[in-house]
Amino acid sequence: MAGSAGTSNGFQQAVRQVKEHRQGKSEAMQEAKKEQDGRRETNMQVIWAPWRMGYVSQERKGGCFLCRKAAETEDEENLILARWEKCFALLNTFPYNNGHLLIAPYRHVGEYEELEEAEVLGIGEGLKRVLRAEKAVLRPDGFNVGLNLGEAAGAGAPEHLHVHVVPRWSADTNFMPVLAATKVIPQHLEETWKALRQALAR
Repeated sequence: MAGSAGTSNGFQQAVRQVKEHRQGKSEAMQEAKKEQDGRRETNMQVIWAPWRMGYVSQERKGGCFLCRKAAETEDEENLILARWEKCFALLNTFPYNNGHLLIAPYRHVGEYEELEEAEVLGIGEGLKRVLRAEKAVLRPDGFNVGLNLGEAAGAGAPEHLHVHVVPRWSADTNFMPVLAATKVIPQHLEETWKALRQALAR
């Protein structure tokens, strides 16, 4: 009986030790999770582009802004950098980064698969040219190039597709823009327009 009782007590003690070990491990994991969550909360990065409030708050003109700018002749006022046979390039009036530009077909079309072959080739050739010009003028370390197709994807003009070209520098921030209270666009739009327009004309 004594031996049996001793064995039982030893077993119960082992069970308690296992439970305590598990509880301690669980508490340690919870503390680690809290610490990690705290770091995440502290390091939360918000896309912050205060100068784009002009875009958000501006009075919208009727119609498509790309069609309107393509039809007008005031290229400097509209920041149009180049006109080609099937498409044109222009600076974004409210850029996410210095040199942020758009390439769009003249034709009012919102779906990429609806582009004509000549338009696809024209946009591709235009992209090559603007990348070459941006590298020569702004000397970025890389680019974000892409399309936002549809309102759900963030397209500002979903009915008229356009390619975004955003120069990037190693010292700047995560995808497209600004993760701080202030973002400096070091060059005025007009100066950027003149420099890139000249480079594209060569």
